[in-house]
Amino acid sequence: MTTTLRPSEPLQQSADGGRSRTYDICVNSRRVGSVHVATDPAFGAGSGVIDRLWVDEPDRGRGRATVAALASEEVLRDWGCRQVQVSVPADAEAALRLARSLGYTERSRNMLKELPERPPALPPGFEVRPMTDAEFVRWEAGARERFAQSWISRGVPEAQARAKAEASHRELLPRGLATPGTSIDLAVVDGGVVGRVWTGVRELEPGVSGGYVYDVEVAEEHRGKGYGRALMLLAEGVALAAGERLLGLHVFAGNTPAIRLYESLGYRTTHVNSFKPL
Repeated sequence: MTTTLRPSEPLQQSADGGRSRTYDICVNSRRVGSVHVATDPAFGAGSGVIDRLWVDEPDRGRGRATVAALASEEVLRDWGCRQVQVSVPADAEAALRLARSLGYTERSRNMLKELPERPPALPPGFEVRPMTDAEFVRWEAGARERFAQSWISRGVPEAQARAKAEASHRELLPRGLATPGTSIDLAVVDGGVVGRVWTGVRELEPGVSGGYVYDVEVAEEHRGKGYGRALMLLAEGVALAAGERLLGLHVFAGNTPAIRLYESLGYRTTHVNSFKPL
């Protein structure tokens, strides 16, 4: 039996060169599942995404998903993509095994916490104030650069990484500190700034809203003193004050101290994000 992909819709193209298409997974012309293939708007036309890969229950365990994933990679190669990404639910063990067997490398995780009813107490002497406009101007340029470097160090071409950093800040901070739903707060101890946390509200998954930690940083000379934990507790309070009961974040693979901190605070991994050169 031969497993192939058959387009189930016309090729979708955007003005910026993006492409996407949904395919039926077929075995000798019999539909057994589907998969969606697209270029990634965040990284540009050179980066592809495979998602919503589904094989009907009776046809699982027969290599259909493997063939469909490899065929999807060929589609992306034909579109000029040089890299492909997948985001797999953390509890989908078979899909995680498939991604690893096909050579995908974990790049990051999405994590989520269900918040308590009351905001947590902050440590004694840990004061909080909002970032000023002058501080924002200095912070934003450095934040964009750090974000781009995080992607570059994990295999994203420099041009794509910088484009993503620029696009993300334009989308998330269109009015700077006046952007609705945005809060950038500084932690102050003994009169000096020791760290900052940027939080907002966004759709965590279709139809589900929640708070989100976009960036958290402790000044290098103040690390190892528990301020990172305190900043995360501050983020919980900000989300609760906005009426949200969930708090999400994105953390890069290899950042073991951060992952351990988040897990100790009750965050769980919801998706594992992996990539593969084409």
